[in-house]
Amino acid sequence: MRTTVGWRADGPTTPLRRASLERRDLRPDDLAVRVDYCGVCHSDLHAVASHPGGALVPGHEFTGVVTEVGPDVTGFAPGDPVAVGNIVDSCGVCPMCRAGQENFCHEFPTLTYGGTDRHDGSTTLGGYSREYVVRDRFAYRLPAGLDPAGVAPLLCAGITVWEPLRALGVGPDTRVAVAGLGGLGHLAVKLAVALGAETTVISRSPDKADDARRLGAHDLLVSTDAARLADARDRFDVVIDTISADHDLGPYLRLVAMDGTLSQVGHLGPVTVQTTDLLIGRKRLGSAGSGGRPATAALLDFCAEHGVTADIELLPSAQVNEAFDRLRRNDVRYRFVLDLSDLS
Repeated sequence: MRTTVGWRADGPTTPLRRASLERRDLRPDDLAVRVDYCGVCHSDLHAVASHPGGALVPGHEFTGVVTEVGPDVTGFAPGDPVAVGNIVDSCGVCPMCRAGQENFCHEFPTLTYGGTDRHDGSTTLGGYSREYVVRDRFAYRLPAGLDPAGVAPLLCAGITVWEPLRALGVGPDTRVAVAGLGGLGHLAVKLAVALGAETTVISRSPDKADDARRLGAHDLLVSTDAARLADARDRFDVVIDTISADHDLGPYLRLVAMDGTLSQVGHLGPVTVQTTDLLIGRKRLGSAGSGGRPATAALLDFCAEHGVTADIELLPSAQVNEAFDRLRRNDVRYRFVLDLSDLS
């Protein structure tokens, strides 16, 4: 086994603490990656809050540099900058894996943390650490010219909104609305704008108007303004709903144009929908989660071409508990990223 250091949660109410961690020795198709930057995701908060005890190391969107490769690895070499997302393995043979949608693996993908290693049954420990060992198929070349700290959130938040944008054919002739302007939402706006879509932000706060324009949005709809919402009825081909709290989908479905789609990617719990909100206009309700290997690689290439990265606040990893506390209060615009160099 290899030894590194990282930030470990021991239960739902205790702060994360610095601890020694064990990584597996490299298998033939493995990379050892020095983790430089790791994003802080809302799912990290939920994982820690529901953690019953034992070792939990969060972090599933990170960038770094290859330090060592297994003997069968041909696509990477020590010194290569790479990015790793929230999936680090899959069965590779089910219809979804063969279609390049490892995120929907029928045997369930191996998650970057809190997952079960397919070879030895151990629990995976995440990217809040100085080193990660990953199968080469699930590491991605980090494009030149992009800030590696700003790229880290693309590997979770970015790919989560990229999947529906691309699956729904968003482009120059598309009218897109993004509900919620947080970690997911601000990237949905940037990507929709870069794809050429007419893009609107939906927010509870009119104070987000300047941010929406800075991100490239063409308009802001205040969700509490009933008159403006009524005027925008049936206006959007695609609505990307990134709101994480439980909420009524009806007002957002009424904004969807005939034969359009509301893609709900923020809230992971049950939802209730009035059938009439779907049938009037033949509207569709969909969702998406993470992305497969081809889509992730395509996202990174697209972001390199268009200069898209996340808007981040970079913190030393020793401030991880401060980041968690502020994230609980939504006190971030728009993604915390941890600098792991202080673990050296």
